[in-house]
Amino acid sequence: MNSLITLYRNITERLEQAEWLLPTVARFLFAAILLMYFWVSGLTKLGGGFAGVFSPSTGAYAQIFPRVMEAVGYDTDQLAIWQKIMVLAGTWAEFVLPLLIVIGLLTRLAAVGMIGFLALQTLTDLYGHGAWADSKVLGAWFDRFSDGIIMDQRALWVFLLLVIVVKGAGPISFDRALRRD
Repeated sequence: MNSLITLYRNITERLEQAEWLLPTVARFLFAAILLMYFWVSGLTKLGGGFAGVFSPSTGAYAQIFPRVMEAVGYDTDQLAIWQKIMVLAGTWAEFVLPLLIVIGLLTRLAAVGMIGFLALQTLTDLYGHGAWADSKVLGAWFDRFSDGIIMDQRALWVFLLLVIVVKGAGPISFDRALRRD
């Protein structure tokens, strides 16, 4: 029995010393699971042509401000400048923040930004799109189902990002290459 305990302790001590493991796996999983989700979502918000990077589509406004857009008859000229800036910033964030996380540049800051982005996305889904009224979409914690888009999935996304905030980018990153030891 003592040899099993010793073996277990040896294994767990090695895992505790593997500081590179969690941030590396967290960034890999972010890239594998969420990178294209956010980039495709960002692509739906771009206007036509190259200028579309600076002029989001009407759909971008409808996704971010659904009730306001309905109220103004989907006429973006009736929106306030702060709403236009917010849609533009949100569109850019869907490209820039995931890219920074994947390449490991300003990774902690980008992960904090993504957590904020997810909070705003969730509030928009809940109150702008009415997801709070759909228990299947909303989900619930401590139930037997793990497929709630809001409560379940987004909690795991935030946890993944928190690992990056706490542990950093890991050894295979621009952050590490730029660090002076």
